[in-house]
This record gives sequence, C-alpha cells and structure tokens, in this order.
Amino acid sequence: MIIDISCYPTNLVDLAWRHDGEPFTGERLLAMMDGPYWVNGKPRRVDKAFIQPPQGNTLYTDGVLEKAGRAGIDEYMAYTLEMTRKYPDRFIGCFVYNPRYGVQNGVEAIERYVKEHGFKMVQFQANMHCYRPDRAKDWLRPALQKCAELGVLVKVHTGDGPYSIPNEWTPIMYEFRTVNFIMAHFGVQTGGVYCFEPFQLAMDNDNVFCESGWCLQSRIVEFSKDLPKHKILFGTDTPPNEPGMWLRHLEVLCTEPPQGLNLDEDTLEDYFGNNVARMIGLAPTAPPRTREEAEAYLAACKQRDAA
Repeated sequence: MIIDISCYPTNLVDLAWRHDGEPFTGERLLAMMDGPYWVNGKPRRVDKAFIQPPQGNTLYTDGVLEKAGRAGIDEYMAYTLEMTRKYPDRFIGCFVYNPRYGVQNGVEAIERYVKEHGFKMVQFQANMHCYRPDRAKDWLRPALQKCAELGVLVKVHTGDGPYSIPNEWTPIMYEFRTVNFIMAHFGVQTGGVYCFEPFQLAMDNDNVFCESGWCLQSRIVEFSKDLPKHKILFGTDTPPNEPGMWLRHLEVLCTEPPQGLNLDEDTLEDYFGNNVARMIGLAPTAPPRTREEAEAYLAACKQRDAA
C-alpha cells in the first residue's frame, strides 16, 4: 500500500504561506490521492495519508484563530479531526504540538487525540513556532515523554534555519531513544539543503527515520544504498507539492544505475507505505505484480469508496 505521511488539507487558505487558490480541502486531497499514478507500468493510488493542519494555521491569528490554551489547540485541530472522522479508511490523524499554547495543554491534547481520536503521529515545527529544539528542552521533554508513553510516531520539520536544522534535534533525540523520530523533508526546505544530516542520524540511531520527499533525486539513490530498508518513509508535503512527482522520485530507484540502483518492487513498496504501516500496526501489502492486478484493485477501491 501507499501511505503519504505529510499532507495538509484545510478549510482555510494557509495563514502563513498564503497559497493561491481556494482552500485545499480534504475532498481535494482525496481526489488527488486517487490519481491514478503510474508506477513501474501499473496504475496506483495513494491509499492513506497522515493529515494535519498547515503549520501556519497552528498559530494565533487575530480575527481568524482567536482562542488560547486548550480551546485554541482544539480550534486549529478541528478540521483535521473532522476529516479523520469523515474518511477513517483514508486519513490518519497527526497532532501538531505548539508549546506556545501551553506545554501542559499540549501534553494533555496529545493524550486526548491519541486515546480518544486514534491519532498515530505528533508533529513538531520548531521554526514556525519559534523555539530552538536544542535549548527549549523544558518545552519538549514533557511532550516527548507523553509520545514515548503512548508509542506514537514523532515527525520533526527539518530544512529551515534558524530553528529547524536537523542537527538541532540531536540532543533531544538522543535523550528519547524509545521514540521513533521521522526527519520530515529529509532536511531540505526553504532554508537550505541539509540532507546529509538526517541520513547520518538515521544511520547512527535505531530510532531515526527519513521522509523521502524533498530529498534531491541523486542523493536518494546514494542514501538508499546504505540506509537500512525500513528507514525510508514516503511523504510528499501536499500541498504545495503534488504526490506524483514524489512517487516517481522513488520509482527511479528501480531503474538501472547510475540514475537508479535496480531496486526490487517489494522494497519500493516498503518505502511507499509498508514501512510506516508496520510502525502503526497495519498489515503490509504486496505491490501489484501486473497491470491487470493493479487495475482490479483500483476498481475495487472505487466501488468500496462509493458504497
């Protein structure tokens, strides 16, 4: 199966990035997930997506998001919760922890969203929320202790200075060895190209994983030669990105060197979704072996979704 770990449906235009067009709703995301996308000659869809509010919508904004504390957290998480309830077979909840709404409020919300709403991941966005992860440990420790207790995945935004350079997370990741950290965007975003830092952190630490999206195509080939096969997780950062280009980004691994490395389709399927499926207790699935098998699967999914 294909599982995208970084999607941001919203009923508001992103309050920080101010993307053009109408809000990118859950229904628009589902339509995009359905594709179909062609992978190794077979039509595919993105089966499931972790969803969360755009990071700009997790900030206080006068006249739009006005509540503080627990009420403010529930306000910025409301649409994500609505979509996970409406489409439970397609969307998996990711809670966004913003310590500026109150550390204890955030810790209690992590527990509530995991236990009551079935969320499987918590996102930390130090750059948008303006704190240094290597210094703001009094804000991070209580939240990460709760994540460790609940066994949820932790995704950290990386690639931006001054507060989301990957190695700034190193001290706290070393402290919380039982938490599985996902380095979102492979250290590549607007602020720079730090992809070698997530790669080395994942090589050196059992609890560190890399999201594939945003990594340079030639580097993902290079890193895949050395990274343990369970360490690469598919993510697209949609929107603003589009899933198809990042599926192709990994499909290239199945081609011959030097652009690819003759990767087998079972390992590609691990990257696409089986790796993260195992981490959250879902059964992995085999990739379709023929075009006919892939088409039959999509037809069955369409019929089931329409029921």
